[in-house]
Amino acid sequence: MTRSAPIRRQAQKAGAAPFRTLRLAPDSLGFALDCAALAVGAVRAGMALPAALARVQASAPAAAIARGAIQDIAYRALRRLGTADWLLAQLVRKAPPPHVGDMLACALVLLADDAQTAVYTPFTVVDQAVTAIGARRESAFAKGLVNAVLRAFLREREVWLDKAQTDAVAAWNYPLWWIEAVQQAWPDAWQRVLAAGNQPGPLTLRVNTRRTTVAEYLHLLDANGIAATAIGIHAVRLAAPLPVDRIPGFAQGVVSVQDAGAQLAAERLAARDGMRVLDACAAPGGKTGHVLELADVELVALESDAARASRIGENLSRLGLAATVTVGDAGAPAAWYDARPFDRILADVPCSASGIVRRHPDVRWLRRASDIAALVAQQRRILDALWPLLAPGGEMLYVTCSIFPEEGEQQARWFERAHEDAVRLDAPGQLLPTAAGAAAECSAPFSTGTHAATPERAGADLDHDGFFYARFQKR
Repeated sequence: MTRSAPIRRQAQKAGAAPFRTLRLAPDSLGFALDCAALAVGAVRAGMALPAALARVQASAPAAAIARGAIQDIAYRALRRLGTADWLLAQLVRKAPPPHVGDMLACALVLLADDAQTAVYTPFTVVDQAVTAIGARRESAFAKGLVNAVLRAFLREREVWLDKAQTDAVAAWNYPLWWIEAVQQAWPDAWQRVLAAGNQPGPLTLRVNTRRTTVAEYLHLLDANGIAATAIGIHAVRLAAPLPVDRIPGFAQGVVSVQDAGAQLAAERLAARDGMRVLDACAAPGGKTGHVLELADVELVALESDAARASRIGENLSRLGLAATVTVGDAGAPAAWYDARPFDRILADVPCSASGIVRRHPDVRWLRRASDIAALVAQQRRILDALWPLLAPGGEMLYVTCSIFPEEGEQQARWFERAHEDAVRLDAPGQLLPTAAGAAAECSAPFSTGTHAATPERAGADLDHDGFFYARFQKR
């Protein structure tokens, strides 16, 4: 297996397209392709995809019209960027200018879709990609290159896609270090883990039990012609995604958007009325809201980023709930802690986000292998700082949205060794990402350690992202 060409490039590399949209019809595929290519280029330069898409939309009001198409193409491209880059390397002798290459990558991903799932016809993709490059006043050579490369791929489409399977990065669409790390961590299931991360995540809702029940909400959805399934204690999965403004009860706080695996956090924290609770690293506030939906507690929502902290208040306002939102570093409590101990601490710490790549496909291309050790050190700093804040008999729930054992089971075992007064309790352990219809198959083997829950208790029937859970009680 060979290595695909590296995808990261310098933000100001010569020839990179500026963040400006074109004089094309905003509802045209060419316009959407161009904007998506700009976003892909920004990710290559190190920007997170949501920020890149926001920057593209801010570049011109017309981009708002094509927002859905731009986002769809950009997400598709990043899910199959390894394949696209490999194909491009085979089909051109010399790397094209950055924006031309990003346009080709987006177009190749659309052309590689199966006929049954393809959103656009091959002719439309080729025509609109050439038109978009021309609208940027690229050279005649660049227009000819785009046309020639895309047509050459289409002439032997199946042959090229078969050949791409001989390259690990092209076949799996992850960096090689990531593939090898998953193979080492999960030798019996690494293919299923990688494949699950390449599927778009479902739209899962959390039902606010202060307002309604899961059964009642399913009835409401059915009355509105929306197909859905209950997949957890508070979780409902929609059969097809919808904008939040079309989800019944969302604006009124009846439901929130939250992955089924993430909903286990508040459920396993098991806060009771009257307790004092700390939600460390709380933004954007999904878990904060869930804790408050389940119990009347005094809750401190801590977040180090002031801009992200503001989102906690917005989410709680929609739910009609309240917490003390505090800006501060969870690893340096001297600056914000008031010396009153907590009965429960939810430590949903910064991590690689390797468990949520189906929703954030840019993460796989932005992360580097060296990031893991730095994140492990940061997690330990936070856990060491938070543990003294817990009252005797209180419980701390350690959570990461990671599939790497360094951020999961290995970290939990380190904490047990480092803190003699910590008693490890049952918790879900490692939950690896699952896809609809395959959850039971994928989840059952993945409860790790003697303190892990059974697959049924961990949510083996759920369609969820990847998470790790460990729970500790202070003697």
